[in-house]
Amino acid sequence: MPRKAHISLAIAALVLAVPAQAGVRKDGDLLVQGRCTAASTAKLKLSPENGRIEVEFEVDQNRNGIAWQVALRRNGVLVASGVRVTRAPSGSFEFRRLLVNRPGRDVIRATARRASGERCTATATWRR
Repeated sequence: MPRKAHISLAIAALVLAVPAQAGVRKDGDLLVQGRCTAASTAKLKLSPENGRIEVEFEVDQNRNGIAWQVALRRNGVLVASGVRVTRAPSGSFEFRRLLVNRPGRDVIRATARRASGERCTATATWRR
């Protein structure tokens, strides 16, 4: 096989070996792992976004069609809430909001609860 074909195959193999990621982490992002009371997983990502704070809270349950009540608080004050349903292919949901980046420290806490009583939380502190 010609050398060029070997290189093309090697590049294709690398591309296929790297899993696709939703919400790829960039410089300046703050990513924290959340805690769940059952087998689900959670993560909270804060990112600078044109002078605001982009907040992305993701819960992965590995089951589709499950409703979760989500609340987002900044410094203890409710700033957003809603219901999200886990979807294919991974049985997860994402709750995303853009917040004004106020001077000083912002403690962002995301909480998700489902009817069964399972709860996931994640907290991050933004200082910019």
